[in-house]
Amino acid sequence: VSIRRLKPMGLMQLLAPLLAVILAIVLALLAAWALSMSAAAQITQPTAEHLASHAGADRMEKLVAGAKKEGSVAVYSSAAMDDMGAIVAAFEKKYGVKVRLWRGSSENIVQRAVTEARGGRFEADVIETGALAMESMRRERLFQEIKTPALSELLPAAILPHREWIGTRFNIFVAAYNTRLIKKDELPKSYDDLVDRRWKGKLGVEAEDSDRFGGVVTALGEDKGLALFREIVAANGLSVRKGHTLLANLVVSGEVPFALTTYAYKAEQLRKSGAPIDWLVLSPGVARFEGVGVARRAARPHAAILFFDFMLTDAQDILRDRDFFPARANAKSLPEGGDLHFLDPVKALDDSAKWSKYFREIVAAPR
Repeated sequence: VSIRRLKPMGLMQLLAPLLAVILAIVLALLAAWALSMSAAAQITQPTAEHLASHAGADRMEKLVAGAKKEGSVAVYSSAAMDDMGAIVAAFEKKYGVKVRLWRGSSENIVQRAVTEARGGRFEADVIETGALAMESMRRERLFQEIKTPALSELLPAAILPHREWIGTRFNIFVAAYNTRLIKKDELPKSYDDLVDRRWKGKLGVEAEDSDRFGGVVTALGEDKGLALFREIVAANGLSVRKGHTLLANLVVSGEVPFALTTYAYKAEQLRKSGAPIDWLVLSPGVARFEGVGVARRAARPHAAILFFDFMLTDAQDILRDRDFFPARANAKSLPEGGDLHFLDPVKALDDSAKWSKYFREIVAAPR
């Protein structure tokens, strides 16, 4: 019987199990090191939450130094480019920190910010847009309350109880008219006057102003207000246009001789430029805040808080000079012609479905 001899094992075959164990240990150590470095980075790199309550004498010094290291700040805003551009230029000149501005409508800002956050992406450091949009994003926990001495200078209505976003300015909804087509002595004294058939084919509104509609109707008395607007639409119709700036420009062109829902600042800017437009407040007057908030997960928290503070301080004068009504108390006299009701963004958001339905059925798409 022949016996086959086994070949001796090679060195690598003998060492393979040992090498596998060593490799596993090395990989485990590398993973532990990476986790520790990530944790250390989180500790050494402040977040908006860490910086939010800092109120020492060196607060601004630390914010400026940190912002310069971060180098830039990402801002989402619905303000017109020329208006926000003036603020951005002043901020960059003062602090040497670049502003990366993305402009969109309030609706688009909400959609983008919420989608990014739910996907684990946090592109925006600061968001500045209309009150209902800000309140909607707050309910998604996108904002971080910031304690700042600037709040002491603002109108009480600009500061909501949660303080996660703050009013920067308020838009007063005014009636704007083409001065070549409508004379001052022909102007309505109240909404009741708009039932007169001489306004047929002359009236316009902005397509998304259901919250303002709700504010006016509520102030008039809901049943009375709804009946009045039904009567106005039945008698004279309402041309519905998308965008307040567009609507104001259509007044200038004469396509919409009398618009019910323009923003006071835009009508005044056009008037001062020599355009044939003027405006008035029909009672009850309604105003809605625009607000600013620091993103809870801001990638550049120092720059974010610095821009937030700038909006509530230096930018208030810029806004005033550009015919806005700033949030700073006594910055600008309110227009004459009617009592002014500030929309409560919390209530307006809660009631948005109701007023959107009424606005659509009575104004935007009446049957």
